[in-house]
Parts: sequence; C-alpha cells; structure tokens
Amino acid sequence: MADLPRHAVQNRWTWQLDTLSDALEHLDELHDEWLKTVDALPADASPGTPAYEDTLAEYHAEAWTYLEDWLSHGYIVREIHTASRRTAAVLTRAPVAATVHAAKTARR
Repeated sequence: MADLPRHAVQNRWTWQLDTLSDALEHLDELHDEWLKTVDALPADASPGTPAYEDTLAEYHAEAWTYLEDWLSHGYIVREIHTASRRTAAVLTRAPVAATVHAAKTARR
C-alpha cells in the first residue's frame, strides 16, 4: 500500500489488514495445536469416531472467530489488488502517451 497514491488508499485498509494478519496468526497457532492434539489422540481415534470428532468440533469452534474475521474483511485484499492494478495501468500508460506526443511533435 505504501506504493499507492494517497487518493487510492482507503483509511480502513490499515486496521482491516491488521485484523486479517492477527486472525491468520491465531489460525496458524490453532492449526499447530490441532496437529499436536491429533498426534496425542489414541490410535483408534480416527475420523468418524467420537474422540476424533469431538476434538475436531472443538478446533472448529475455536477457529470460527478468526475465520469470521476473514469473512468480514477479506474482500479488502481484492480492493487493494484492484487499486494497485489501476495505479499500475495509469503509470504504464503515461509514458506511452508522452512517447506518442513526442513522436508527433518530432515529425512536424
């Protein structure tokens, strides 16, 4: 975002990106905990068994808040990408227009 012109940046993007980043960190931590928890389950606790499914439900319940953050604010990734592409398009068109103008002027 630092490369975008000020007029192309929405004020809310900073805190939304912070929210998404925090949520991603929490999801990574929960996933690491999940892997440890699955490794600690009894050998007969496979998908479909109550021990596994209860543990999985707990993991999903803990993750939901952070997934909801992504559901609520994730669209800004596309907004930032679109703003970046529009800015890049404007920047790449400008030299072409200047070159065409210079060529026309030189022919006169």
